[in-house]
Amino acid sequence: MALVKKSITVTDRQERWVRAQISSGEYGNDSEYFRDLIRRDQEQNAQFRALKEAIQQGLESGVSDKTVREIWAEAEQRYSAKSG
Repeated sequence: MALVKKSITVTDRQERWVRAQISSGEYGNDSEYFRDLIRRDQEQNAQFRALKEAIQQGLESGVSDKTVREIWAEAEQRYSAKSG
């Protein structure tokens, strides 16, 4: 994987925050910290897109004639199948 060098500008307060994260031992340097932020943002964005897609599918599926109990039982079955 090719690396691309970036230059960013942060406030003094942000710089102190980044330095504190590095001093805590969580990160070795600025780059590690910023790459971790980007990875977390990518993951959060992917989760958001998946949720948005699931909501859209639900809206497009229309109104169900099933009871809440039936819907809940099906959801529990799907959950058990995924985690089992």
